[in-house]
Amino acid sequence: MLLIDRNNYHLFTPLLYQVASALLDPGEIARPVRELVRPLRNVEFRQAEITGADLQRRLLLTDHGPIPYDFLVLATGAQTDFFGNESVARNAFGLKGLDEGLALRNRVLSRFEAARWAKTPEERRSLLSFAIVGGGPTGVELAGAYAELIRLVLRKDFRDLDMNEVRVVLLEAADTLLGAFESELRAAAKRSLESKGVEVKLGARVAEINKDVIQLAGGGEIQAGTVIWTAGVRASEVGATLGVEVGKQWRVKVAPTLQVPGHPAAFVIGDLAAATDGETLLPMLIPVAMQEDKQVARTIADMVHNGGASTFRYRDPGIMATIGRNSGVAQLGPVHLSGFLGWGMWLVVHLVNVVSFRSRILVLINWAWDYLLYDRPVRLIVAAREDRRT
Repeated sequence: MLLIDRNNYHLFTPLLYQVASALLDPGEIARPVRELVRPLRNVEFRQAEITGADLQRRLLLTDHGPIPYDFLVLATGAQTDFFGNESVARNAFGLKGLDEGLALRNRVLSRFEAARWAKTPEERRSLLSFAIVGGGPTGVELAGAYAELIRLVLRKDFRDLDMNEVRVVLLEAADTLLGAFESELRAAAKRSLESKGVEVKLGARVAEINKDVIQLAGGGEIQAGTVIWTAGVRASEVGATLGVEVGKQWRVKVAPTLQVPGHPAAFVIGDLAAATDGETLLPMLIPVAMQEDKQVARTIADMVHNGGASTFRYRDPGIMATIGRNSGVAQLGPVHLSGFLGWGMWLVVHLVNVVSFRSRILVLINWAWDYLLYDRPVRLIVAAREDRRT
């Protein structure tokens, strides 16, 4: 079996926002792929950029040339969707990859360092204004993390700065946060964010983002020196190169067996697949992708032994989000948890799913350090230099 990825590491994306907020190091939420597949004697890894696939000739197309296959499983994930708004793409930060998480950590810490040299209150307030666009789980978790980073940690690092001048704003175009959750959990999340000093603005649709200013649809503007866009995702561009039907968010339409219609040797899973449960389009979530990949592995094993492909059935494990210290929401079927219980459930589930035992220990230590000492251990501004050598 050949595994191909553009990165040489596997990333646990639910904790990416904790890299962006200086709580975790990249190595604690990402592990080298070669280390993970080392025990599997029948697996080979190669690093390459996937550019498409020729489904008729059974060729996977990469920047290192075409690779023939017997069975193909495409799971190239998602990317930030700026909905064609060039001003947003040009002026906002995304948070889908490890490089973006590090860029955000550098940005936030650098703005505080620069604020120490600001000549006027206006310049300082501009440097210390942060807006997060998108009230889904990522936006809510990031807003809560930045509020606590500022209120509990940076306040001690920058004693000469007036933290009342710092502004963290969460913008959501809909009339509620966390649209997939039940109403009482949405309300609990909003109350928790506001108690941490986050300004929550609902019904705030972004029309344009310019330097230090967000223009809202229907009029109005918000001053923000740093804008982070978590308002939408779409499937990777690989799906559009396959010559098959794609639907909403560029997701490839697949059969109930997760096969590409007309190409039984090709499967699409994860965020790239527009898989359905009956008539319902499944969300772009990790539990969906994990269940799909297990299903496809079983299907391919059956097909090798002259079996057939079976229909994918999704089992919903629930959804959850954390809003920082002692505050979270969890919706697990009929069980709804908020506050400390929701936070505790979130901690347990995410710690168990961190990639390796070593990473779990390090994550747990950093969480405990932050919880007990009100400190973030990785407040480092580190920008990689471009290597111009050939």
